[in-house]
Amino acid sequence: MKDKLFSLLESGGELPLQEVTANILMAAVLGFLIFVSYSISHRGTIYSKKFNASLVVLTVLTGTVMTVIGNNIALSLGMVGALSIVRFRTAIKDSRDTVYIFWTVIVGICCGVGDYTVAAIGSVATFVVLLLLGCIKNDNRMLLIIRASRNRQAVIQAHIFKLFQRKAILRVRNTTDQTVEFIYEITSKQLRRAESVNTDLVDSIYAIGGVEYVNIVMQNDEVSG
Repeated sequence: MKDKLFSLLESGGELPLQEVTANILMAAVLGFLIFVSYSISHRGTIYSKKFNASLVVLTVLTGTVMTVIGNNIALSLGMVGALSIVRFRTAIKDSRDTVYIFWTVIVGICCGVGDYTVAAIGSVATFVVLLLLGCIKNDNRMLLIIRASRNRQAVIQAHIFKLFQRKAILRVRNTTDQTVEFIYEITSKQLRRAESVNTDLVDSIYAIGGVEYVNIVMQNDEVSG
């Protein structure tokens, strides 16, 4: 029984140089496909070339690690223990970046074990899906922030109600003894429609009187680091 366990732990001999080279080169090729996909389909406000380049490197490194591990259980257990002490502190600014990180890891694993067909077909399918979804435009949410005298809040609410035809959503109302602050959530489409009817939309809010400031801020899904 012990002999079987030892033989299982020590299984997985040295791979031929050609197979090792093929695994790593295939990981690099598919990593470049991921690089191109990210540069084309990225829709965030900040495009990071360093992050995109690191995706290719991560694919190659994952493929290299999987090539070393092979079917050697002892090495795989040791690798899990080594990686468990690593802590990554980099904030993901876009939720889609997480998809690309998983993509690179999966491609590296497939190439590392020599399953190029799965890696290639999966990468092409993912590439196509990301391109198709990237063509879908998101109606960005906007925040309309108004700070004014507290005795003008009823007039402001009625005016906003009229401007956006009941579709502006009041998210926050902060008040003090003297002032009130409204934060409305609207879409860019609603804002354009309101501006087409009333070109001086901001001026019309100031015309109410007692308004300290009016801010329009675009809201997106990115997380600042």
